[in-house]
Amino acid sequence: MVYIASWQEFQEAAENLYTKSPNKARYCVKWRSSEGKLVLKITDDTTCIKFKTYSSIFLNRFEALNLSLMQKMQNKRPTPIVHALGAPDITKDADQTRSSSPFVAQPAGPAAGGVKKKKPKKKK
Repeated sequence: MVYIASWQEFQEAAENLYTKSPNKARYCVKWRSSEGKLVLKITDDTTCIKFKTYSSIFLNRFEALNLSLMQKMQNKRPTPIVHALGAPDITKDADQTRSSSPFVAQPAGPAAGGVKKKKPKKKK
């Protein structure tokens, strides 16, 4: 485990490590507020990359890296839609199926599950 000194090198190495083995890569963030220290670590059990800083300047860069890695972690390839001959087109009937739903649309607000007001006590 070696700390990388430059942010640009760490960001490139972290993104490359994740793209190389996305199923095994782990990303860890440690923040010690008493010391003001931020430690970032990404590993795939064979390679471990770490970055340590005490500067608050890196927070924006850290946020950009975090967003980039999260987008890569959530990215799924879309499944191709294959229309077979004679199969009905689902997109045309989408509005009709919504209107024939057994659930009745209710207006938003207190009547739709909001909190009821308490009744005042009767005066004697």
